[in-house]
Amino acid sequence: MVAKLQKSPWNKGFTKENHSSVLKISQTMKEKKIDNFAGWRKKCIEKGLLKSKYPDFKKNEDLAELIGVVLGDGHIQSFPRTERLTISSHSKNRGFINRYACLIEKVIKKKPYCEKIKNANCVRISIYEKFISKRLKIPAGNRKDLVAKIPEWISADKKILTRYLRGLYEAEGSFCVHKPTYTYKFLFSNKNKTLLDNVYGALKIFGFHPHRGAYRIQISKKEEVYKIKDLIKFRKY
Repeated sequence: MVAKLQKSPWNKGFTKENHSSVLKISQTMKEKKIDNFAGWRKKCIEKGLLKSKYPDFKKNEDLAELIGVVLGDGHIQSFPRTERLTISSHSKNRGFINRYACLIEKVIKKKPYCEKIKNANCVRISIYEKFISKRLKIPAGNRKDLVAKIPEWISADKKILTRYLRGLYEAEGSFCVHKPTYTYKFLFSNKNKTLLDNVYGALKIFGFHPHRGAYRIQISKKEEVYKIKDLIKFRKY
């Protein structure tokens, strides 16, 4: 008996972006509100592979640090059915990559994907999930002019506030020492005015004496530089 060969479907390898017929099918299903993945999605929910509910994240130190790092160097992109959270890092900074991949998994309860960008020294930590923006209280898209005041549940607890600061500094901070000139600097740089306000105000709460520039907050006293560095465990992975 000769086995009957199965022909490949006509649309194999095509998407709505590169084939007009696939695009037409997609548009027709959208107009008729046909969900082609409804059965698959239901089975995955029953097996626990997909979430059916998206409760608010637990307000704790981990969430505070994640909010800080996302505000500093993260991005939330909105799609019709989901959202994508991305945090970028230099590919050699394995400590940063491991820490924030683990932190995302702890907070969102879902393992992120770490992608090395071709021809660039960059790794993107990414996760797709519904309502990320709403639950983090951080809007999707460009946040250049975002008014992002510190939430009261963060500012009211110094331990939680410390972790919030760590997230911001891990994303946009730097530690500089030049011993021949007795120069010590602990810097936070950002173009968003309210983030600069947040960092400046938080440092004052802890008793530091920061200086403010147009796009940065700086601590220059040697003892304070090392104290804040140790307090937030900057670059300690």
